[in-house]
Amino acid sequence: MPESPYLLIDLERVRDNYRTLHAVLPTARIRFAVKAAPVPELIALLNEQGAEFDVASIGEIELCLGEGVEPARMCYGNPIKKAAHIAAAHAMGVRRFAFDTEDDLLHIVEHAPGAEVECRFLSAAPESTTPFGTKFGCTPGEAYRLLVRARDLGLIVAGPYFHVGSQQLDPAAWRIGIEQAGRIVAALADKDIRVGSVNIGGGLPISYTQAAPDPADIAAVVTTATAEFLPETAGIVIEPGRALVGSAGTIHAEVVGVRIAPDGRRWVYLDIGRYNGMAETENEYIAYRFVTERDGDPVDEAVVAGPTCDGDDVLYQRTRVMLPTTLRAGDHIQILDTGAYTASYSSVSFNGFPPLTVHVSGAERE
Repeated sequence: MPESPYLLIDLERVRDNYRTLHAVLPTARIRFAVKAAPVPELIALLNEQGAEFDVASIGEIELCLGEGVEPARMCYGNPIKKAAHIAAAHAMGVRRFAFDTEDDLLHIVEHAPGAEVECRFLSAAPESTTPFGTKFGCTPGEAYRLLVRARDLGLIVAGPYFHVGSQQLDPAAWRIGIEQAGRIVAALADKDIRVGSVNIGGGLPISYTQAAPDPADIAAVVTTATAEFLPETAGIVIEPGRALVGSAGTIHAEVVGVRIAPDGRRWVYLDIGRYNGMAETENEYIAYRFVTERDGDPVDEAVVAGPTCDGDDVLYQRTRVMLPTTLRAGDHIQILDTGAYTASYSSVSFNGFPPLTVHVSGAERE
């Protein structure tokens, strides 16, 4: 058994998730958000399946190139990037970029002449489980203006781009964004700019302790909204991360200790915490499910914490986590549906704890 903790990713499950999404949105271009799980074997698998790749850094571009991904199938989708990194990406063959400011647009014009661009706008979608706030995206009106300027400066306009927020549980969010995008597309048509695609971002949810909508239900909303608000010439790009890899991962961890605090609350300390894989428990946004060797024994509420000496390294203090009262140091514990944003959020070596080790299983290459 590998040393605890570690993440095990089932590649066959990733393949199934990809094919399920393709089946419900057969005409959409599926662009995997590499940041969700930058695992070489996973990149190679999705490349074989025909996916595109949303890359957020030079490091992710290099990872994809190393697994045989053609630069033409990548989009540098991070709106926050240095001019030098745009130049480096262009030198490596990347020809598609996202932006949301005039400064970034001008950097693309200078360092990636003739590139294809998507402009990210802030949609009016309802708040998601892990919202972005206003960090990304301009107004729809500004997106229109910037895309016209992009055309005038010699770039190829792909189209508008929005993201409904990570772990979005309301399918109506995509209808709202597509309707807004449709207005931008119509305005661009008046300027003789034919939009080739609308990027509807990621945000597709999975079920943790709370049930999430089925991909088919979201696809039905997307399909209806696309037919209603977009011309037939504008294809759809979707950028799933969590939806492809979240359910394919299981973290295998160990109980370090159990303690009754002075206030009477039981604390269960694990060898994995906020800094070596469990960053999405910040603000207790994502409520993971636990499986232990003692399931079936009596249970009671527990505070779940990580192993570092940082007081913020607490996974669940408000969320009601019920764990067996018989748990002891050395017991093994599995944390389910942890394939997304675990290994990629793991710190280099906070408190001397190493990054989360990743192992893969299944899905021999076709």
